[in-house]
Amino acid sequence: MYTSAVFAILVVIAIVIVALAIKIIPQANAGVVERLGKYHRTLEPGLNLIFPGIDKLRPLVDLREKVVSFPPQPVITEDNLVVNIDTVIYFQVTNAKSATYEIENYIQGIEQLVVTTLRNSVGGLDLEKALTSRDHINAVLRGVLDEATSKWGVRVNRVEIKAIEPPPSVQESMEKQMRADRDKRAAILTAEGEKQSQILSAEGARQADILRAEGEAQAAVIRAEGEATAIAKVFSAIHAANPDEKVLAYKYLEQLPAIANGTASKIWVIPAELSGAAASIMKAFRAPTD
Repeated sequence: MYTSAVFAILVVIAIVIVALAIKIIPQANAGVVERLGKYHRTLEPGLNLIFPGIDKLRPLVDLREKVVSFPPQPVITEDNLVVNIDTVIYFQVTNAKSATYEIENYIQGIEQLVVTTLRNSVGGLDLEKALTSRDHINAVLRGVLDEATSKWGVRVNRVEIKAIEPPPSVQESMEKQMRADRDKRAAILTAEGEKQSQILSAEGARQADILRAEGEAQAAVIRAEGEATAIAKVFSAIHAANPDEKVLAYKYLEQLPAIANGTASKIWVIPAELSGAAASIMKAFRAPTD
């Protein structure tokens, strides 16, 4: 019975030792193993074995890409204006050993590098250049971070500036300037529209005058042609009838009332021929005498 108890104890101890010796590392993680307090090896994802009591597994290192947004940092520009710059960093641990032993806290180290690099790069730019040089600032940040973090086993993939906020007084001035620019562009567009409208109206009026003049000219030509035709027909009819001077004198007298109805007619001028014509008419209507 004593032997059975010892055997059971040994089995339990063996199970515990095996359980402590088996280490399962999740995907996208790495485990740093220290043997007697000294770095021994890095465990890859999957099933791994260590010696309990001799080996010690440090906290797992996440190898996935991380995104860290740092709080806005006050930076003084070349023209002595304080701007707040908000940045975001995309980085990834590539060497678990270096990330564990080369620096105590690589995230804090990256943040301090970002702050100092921003102050150095933006401090040499005025506000206008700082607002329009984000790509240049990003490139400078990434270059400095790559050089500094490579020995930490960290690779910086991207650096982005989310916002550059000028002082409130400067923002108000910028808003006024942008509003003035918008009003100026609107006034220019309005003036251009009115100019085009006036041009189109003038062109339309000119075309209308041309068409009206052409129509009146054609109408005058048609009236003149009609009058000429009528005169020619009357003239032909008169010649065909071969009227004598008595008939002509009578038609002349028929037109006298029409001449008298004119408002501008104040003085009548009777030609000498009219007297002769009147005499001829009187002779024609006088009764013959024996």
